[in-house]
Amino acid sequence: MSNYDVVLEYFKKATAPVNAGAVAEETGVERKEVDKIMKKMKDEEVIVSPKRCYWEFKK
Repeated sequence: MSNYDVVLEYFKKATAPVNAGAVAEETGVERKEVDKIMKKMKDEEVIVSPKRCYWEFKK
């Protein structure tokens, strides 16, 4: 499973908005890699931000 898929699954299962640090800590993916993946997800509109620096899967 790619790091993108790991992060995507984490967002799908998250019950509340999370920041990049929490994603990195919970998935075991390096923070720099999480930042790159989250940027790609933002550009693809897979995740949205309900408040500053916190993200959730777009419903």
